[in-house]
Amino acid sequence: MQFQQLHYFVAVAETRHFTRAAEKVHVSQPSLSQQIRALEKELGAELFSRARGNITLTDAGEALLPLARRILADADTARIEVQELARLR
Repeated sequence: MQFQQLHYFVAVAETRHFTRAAEKVHVSQPSLSQQIRALEKELGAELFSRARGNITLTDAGEALLPLARRILADADTARIEVQELARLR
């Protein structure tokens, strides 16, 4: 599992649309879809129900969403704190 995959997952979950999510994170839609599929394969569960024009989270996706947001927030906090420490030196 990679931070980038979690970032893409959160973008799709928030927009409920693969193309809009790809635009939001500045990647091509096929690349974003490929990363979501790789994440699903690694986790062994589909994260989205994909019906034409209707993207919804599965139970696994619902469970992952708050965890993914927390992981990404913690990574940002770690980056900021280390950068601040580096500036103090």
